[in-house]
Amino acid sequence: MMASNVSRDVSQDQSSVVQTCKPWYAFATVAAGRFVRFASRVTKHGGSALPGKVVEKIDPGFLTRTLGQLPLGVVLVSGTNGKTTTTRMVASMLSDLGLKVFTNPTGSNFVRGVVSALLTEVTLGGKLDADIAVLELDEAYAVHFVKQVKPRYALLLNVMRDQLDRFGEIDTTAKLLSHVAATTTGTVVLNREDPRIAALAAKAPADTTVRYFGLADDLRHYFPSDDDMATTVSVEGVAGPLSSVRTPLSPRSGLRGASAGMAELPADVTLTAVGDHKAAFQMDGQGYAADVKLEGVYNLYNAAAALAVVRAVMQDNAAASKATAVTNACAVSADELIAAVSRVTPAFGRGEVIDVNGSPIELLLVKNPMGFRLSLASFDPTNADTMIAINDEYADGRDMSWLWDVDFTSLRASGVAMVSGVRAWDMALRLGHDQVPVADTNTDLEQAVTAFVNANPGTRKHIYCTYTAMLKTRAVLGCITEVWDAGVGK
Repeated sequence: MMASNVSRDVSQDQSSVVQTCKPWYAFATVAAGRFVRFASRVTKHGGSALPGKVVEKIDPGFLTRTLGQLPLGVVLVSGTNGKTTTTRMVASMLSDLGLKVFTNPTGSNFVRGVVSALLTEVTLGGKLDADIAVLELDEAYAVHFVKQVKPRYALLLNVMRDQLDRFGEIDTTAKLLSHVAATTTGTVVLNREDPRIAALAAKAPADTTVRYFGLADDLRHYFPSDDDMATTVSVEGVAGPLSSVRTPLSPRSGLRGASAGMAELPADVTLTAVGDHKAAFQMDGQGYAADVKLEGVYNLYNAAAALAVVRAVMQDNAAASKATAVTNACAVSADELIAAVSRVTPAFGRGEVIDVNGSPIELLLVKNPMGFRLSLASFDPTNADTMIAINDEYADGRDMSWLWDVDFTSLRASGVAMVSGVRAWDMALRLGHDQVPVADTNTDLEQAVTAFVNANPGTRKHIYCTYTAMLKTRAVLGCITEVWDAGVGK
């Protein structure tokens, strides 16, 4: 599967963009889209993706033409867990290393969301001042995206049970991602430890390079694949808080399951040790330690993924420097890559810390069993107040049965101060089965958040929330204190 394509020049790379006819009125596309965005904000109707929807309707070739300008093409990031944070890592690192990067920073990961984001960056004439695009795409919408733009790079993270009402079995999700692998023209980076993702190497074109990111043996049982997941009863107490983990770690556990057999695949970047805002990686047989600003040990594995795809981009960039008019065409060292990943800050709602009355409020997005488990293991509930907010809107997934596959026993001693959201009572029932005391349950999320953050000033607080609950929580916090405006949730 390894093939040399670093010498691909701009004219060759543009062949990866589906050709479309430019309508005579294309000169007005950007102006029309911006007017729709302005009108939707004034009237508070339509949402942030409405301008993209309108532009898709009136000028279907806008996305293809605009992204076709980029000399280094598109990096597409997809998978069940970690898309938004990993996209932010990749975009931040590439920018830090000297490239001009376009990205969709708010996690609006539908095709029309990408179009809406483009409307804020292009000139009225449709010119995009960037070397490369780093785009997060929802697993299903990635299929539609690659029909219009073939990514030069793809980073496929994992396949977990998430929004079963949308995708059904996880093999369906893997099949969706296979379309991304099959259309990637340069390099596809795969998770070696997820058997369904690693198997997508067979779908990559013959002239596309395949790379992997992976874990050291001693870390694999802390990052189970979906096939490794077991019930709460069978794994209760197996692993302690991940925030305190250091190498050497305990021997590999029996949770490896279907992931066994992936170890023989060579990993371009391997996560070898994790700790409190610390990580160690192996590249080309050498070890590198990093201090990171990211919250949650699960994001350290995302950092390994980001390092792998950034390495590929920068190596190609340097090799093709004579053929591409990019901002920075210098080769970068492993030390520079590590320095870049150490400067990445959390994405909104993904370990984001907001101060309220002297209390650091940590927003923690949860949406499937593994993600929730790793969040609980990463954030010590001792000397902290905990809130859980569960909604079941379309963006969250309607099926909340996955909550029964999460081990909540780590919260027994501290308890949960507040449970809220549309499915608050379901969540409270689930906690009761794990003998976790709940102080208050309130389905009115605005009231619940306000009461929770104003109680016990100065105490650290953790809010675990599904996607729409996170957006609403940020909006409520924005009325209480200064919150970075990510363009959503207001």
